[in-house]
Amino acid sequence: MYLSRMVETTHIGVGAPDGGRILGLDYGERRIGLALSDPLRLTAGALLTLTRESRARDLAALRAVVEEHEVRRIVVGLPLAMNGTRTAMTVKAEEFAGAVGRATGVPVETWDERLTTAQATRTLIEGEVRRERRREVIDQVAAVILLQSYLDALGARSGA
Repeated sequence: MYLSRMVETTHIGVGAPDGGRILGLDYGERRIGLALSDPLRLTAGALLTLTRESRARDLAALRAVVEEHEVRRIVVGLPLAMNGTRTAMTVKAEEFAGAVGRATGVPVETWDERLTTAQATRTLIEGEVRRERRREVIDQVAAVILLQSYLDALGARSGA
């Protein structure tokens, strides 16, 4: 079961919300994995891992990514407990999602991210990616899995 929730944001200068690229964020205490959709919103690809510095610098970096890639929507992973309940990290992710929306002026949604990191780890191990390299890309891969599940659900809702 996936949970999607719009976070209150300011929509300044945003084009049609039904088109354009979507940015997926796997939010963590130390890093944020970024994934980006293609313009048709069919596939998600790894973009980068942002090492967290401060809220202001993190938001400035995300604002630059949004502008550079003409992002029209952002999806932030919502870390729920396995039984679907909210945790302290869930609250932090929701607060971060709201801050991202205010900083970028782009609509932000949260999306259930349970098991994305475990799935990303399994994928990288199966791909025989070395442990050191896995640490570098795990957040990006988790963001790709998160964003792809969102895109798949979006396509299913639109009848694609």
